[in-house]
Amino acid sequence: MTAPRPTDIRLRKQSRVLELDYPGGERYALSWEFLRVHSPSAEVRGHHPSEAQLQTGKKNIGITELRPVGHYALQIIFDDGHDSGLYAWDYLYELCRDHDGLWQRYLDELHRAGATRDPDAQVLHFQP
Repeated sequence: MTAPRPTDIRLRKQSRVLELDYPGGERYALSWEFLRVHSPSAEVRGHHPSEAQLQTGKKNIGITELRPVGHYALQIIFDDGHDSGLYAWDYLYELCRDHDGLWQRYLDELHRAGATRDPDAQVLHFQP
């Protein structure tokens, strides 16, 4: 089954979320940081799961532009220069539906890597 296409997409600059409305009244809000760290680009995901690159320091990321790509995707231009991920409608809907689990997995990966969401911080771990 193909995921539904959003009926409305709003870029909220003050709250830093992308709002997506779907048929039937479903409404989701995805943070800009969440979208950036889950970019479908090869730079982030790699060509194989073992090649995925953990994205760090993206807490304050901005979106400068949204571009429709044909009838199948959305290109998001981020203020760190990242623009190579095409968010197909199916993938965007997956991000909406699986948000909580994906976000927790990302936070867990950051913790295991000793990394942070904050671009102005460095994490040091000391052995007891």
